[in-house]
This record gives sequence, C-alpha cells and structure tokens, in this order.
Amino acid sequence: MATWNSASTIRSTMESVLAQTHGDVEHIVIDGASSDETAEIVRSYAQRYEGAGKLLRVVSERDRGIYDAMNKGLRMATGDVVGLLNSDDFFTSPEVLACVVKAFADAGADTASDAKRQSEALQAVYGDIHYVDPGDLSRMVRYYSSRRFRRWKMRLGYMPAHPSFYCLRDVYTRLGLYDISFPVAADFELLLRFIYVGRLRTRYLPLDFVTMRTGGASTSGMASHRRILADHLRAYRKNLPSSPGALNLLLDITRYPFKLLEQLF
Repeated sequence: MATWNSASTIRSTMESVLAQTHGDVEHIVIDGASSDETAEIVRSYAQRYEGAGKLLRVVSERDRGIYDAMNKGLRMATGDVVGLLNSDDFFTSPEVLACVVKAFADAGADTASDAKRQSEALQAVYGDIHYVDPGDLSRMVRYYSSRRFRRWKMRLGYMPAHPSFYCLRDVYTRLGLYDISFPVAADFELLLRFIYVGRLRTRYLPLDFVTMRTGGASTSGMASHRRILADHLRAYRKNLPSSPGALNLLLDITRYPFKLLEQLF
C-alpha cells in the first residue's frame, strides 16, 4: 500500500485489513515521507496487527510517485500472492482476502491430472470494485465489474479492475514491475504486459473487492482522461511495436462511448 498525506482516510483502510478473516497477511505500507500524521497513524496499528496474527511493515521515505512506491513494496513482499490497496480505499467485506486465497488453494486441491495442470496454470485472479462519494461512503457512484473482461479487450483500452488484481509474486520477478515513466497509467501498461503480451492465465472472481473514493489519480476529469489516453498509446508502442499508431488510437477511443453509457445508466 502506497501512502502520502493520507491521514484523513488511512484509518478506514487499516481497519479493513485488520477485519480480514484470513490471518496470514503481510501488509507493507510505503509512505512517501508524508507531512501529516499518516506514518504515525499506520505505526499505531502495529500491536493490533500482531494480536490479529498479521504482519505490518512500514517504510517512510521520499519516492518518485505512487508507482515507485508500489515497486518498493513489491520488492519487499515475501508472500506467494500479492495485491495492492490504495490508502484512501478499503476492502468491501472481511472475506476478500480469504476468497482470493481460496481461489488459489482450490485450484490445486484436485489431484486429477487435468485439474492439476489447470491449477498449475493459475497465475492471477481479479474481480469487481465500486466507487463511492467521499462525503457519503454509503452512496455508490459507479460499479466497475470485471465480469465481461477478456484478454483481447485490452486492445480497446479495457483492463480488469486494478485494485482487485492479485497474482503470484514470481510473475513480477519474471515480467517486471511498474514502469514509472508512465505518470498515470502504469497499471494499464503492466496489465497489458502481463495479460495481453505475457498471456498470464487468470480467473475472474464474482466478488466486490474494494470500495474506492472518487477523486483519485485516474478518476479526476477530462485532463486525467487525456493523460490516460497518452499513456495507453505509449503502452501499445512499448509492448506492441508492430501495431500502427493510428490503429492503436482508433481502438482505444472506442471505449469512451461505453464509459459514458456506464455513467448514465
């Protein structure tokens, strides 16, 4: 979890981690040298985490932005399965991590040869998230479902809900971390590299993973959408160098009418 001046929201995030019914959790917090009480608030939870059988690790130092902070945390992680949680978001229910663990465990439970091969292929899971009004957390603004996501849709600029993405840690070792040269859509570039180019074998879980407050780096108006589009086009050039730029642009902008309809209905 990357944090920076998150004192007003970090308690709900920490409480949602503590509430997880799955106990074997390593929670790594990378704070960008916050000028408010973020780091102190996080460290104040150490005893409660220990009592709940969860490991809390905190680093507070300057970084080069959120994706750099995420990379620091990924390098520190020791668990077999890794996910990311934003510091102004929180788990929607106490069973989220237990469901993630169960998905990986169930994949390896059957000893039949076909099931065994399938279990060995499972490398990542993802699900749904929803956005809420920061002033009224009970008011849902948008529900982002990954149910209809397919690998080929990444060519249209779609991706599964990033905060719901959990994958084997060794995937990052093999395929690389976030490219911090992408200012707002390094998450898209990474998932394009993992899922579309790397053919990562994934499974959708019909579960609402995370509640997100609106107003983050990727949810803030037309200027943000322009920056995201620019990052998407760079991601295609980097990972699909033989694909014409005009085609990349045409395919990517087709998602905007659907996003508008999603907001209206």
